[in-house]
Amino acid sequence: MKLKNVLTAAAVTGVVGWLTWAAWGIPGQIGARRGEVSPYAGGSPRYRDRKFHNSDPSSDAPTPSGGLLRDALTRRSAGRPAGRVPLVPSVAPEVAAEVAVTWYGHSSVLVEVDGYRVLADPVWSRRVSPSTVIGPARLHPTPTPLADLPPVDAVVVSHDHYDHLDKATVHELVRTQKAPFVVPVGIGAHLRRWGVPEDRIVELDWDDSTTLGGLTLTCTEARHFSGRGLTRNTTQWASWVLAGPVRRVFFGGDSGYTPRFADLGRRHGPFDMTLLPVGAYDERWSDIHMNPEEAVQTHADLELGNGTLGVLVPIHWATFNLAFHPWSEPIERLLAAAEQAETTVAVPRPGQRIDGLNPAHPSPWWVRLA
Repeated sequence: MKLKNVLTAAAVTGVVGWLTWAAWGIPGQIGARRGEVSPYAGGSPRYRDRKFHNSDPSSDAPTPSGGLLRDALTRRSAGRPAGRVPLVPSVAPEVAAEVAVTWYGHSSVLVEVDGYRVLADPVWSRRVSPSTVIGPARLHPTPTPLADLPPVDAVVVSHDHYDHLDKATVHELVRTQKAPFVVPVGIGAHLRRWGVPEDRIVELDWDDSTTLGGLTLTCTEARHFSGRGLTRNTTQWASWVLAGPVRRVFFGGDSGYTPRFADLGRRHGPFDMTLLPVGAYDERWSDIHMNPEEAVQTHADLELGNGTLGVLVPIHWATFNLAFHPWSEPIERLLAAAEQAETTVAVPRPGQRIDGLNPAHPSPWWVRLA
């Protein structure tokens, strides 16, 4: 009995120790509390009842259910590649191009527009979680060290979810870059808590813009939600128009489909390139995550009435297993829909740079990993 009690005590101590390790640093990772956000968010017309709202009625997140738990146990492995994802650690040109993008995986991109560089939704950590021990981990390494990126003119964030806003990456960018962080209303509170200097924080609401030289960054509508802890929607979420004097790029970040993108196209287009999410979709949260066919429709809506169709580059796939669809399904469905719609698509490998004016025809590098 004594030995049994000793073993039981050791097991309990081990579990407690592991949980303590897993929980280490979580409050800091979560970021600002509601009270720190509300003074900045309260001035927005989209902020009501202490939270932000979509224009179209939308859910926040899937409600836990037996079906969801069953899928988590039986279908989760489908979202992993069958082998090693090929990386292309490209070297940035000395001078930024008219329009180009380097995709680092998931939604992390370096956009070049009219000689300017914008780093969007940079996430370089191994996990997208408040814990460094548990939570979705990378399916491939980062193709380029963050410190090796060229100087950028702005860092743009779409919303505060862990797969789009990462504390460790923010700290490194404060150290290695001089650019301002241009973010939706409320996210500045997270940055302040993490030590980002006030003069490097620019907060914008939907339809607001800021200008950096000849580069104009416009915060535009998206259909999503926000939250890093137990409270939801205390900070705004957004898409972005990245416009130089001549060229324009649309960064979708993360969003469900909404016909309101057509209005954005009429007001801000035409676009030489759209960067649109294609992964982590499910019928249970279809109003906050678009599927590949809806990405093709969004691309067309953004160009509605402008008479031109730029190149669509898929993001929000391949790097983190966040849903239950097969790993390569987003691209297979995207290309099928794009062919029907006669939409030009470029599918870079992680780390690969795509010329937006002369995009290479995608080689099916993902097929062997299906």
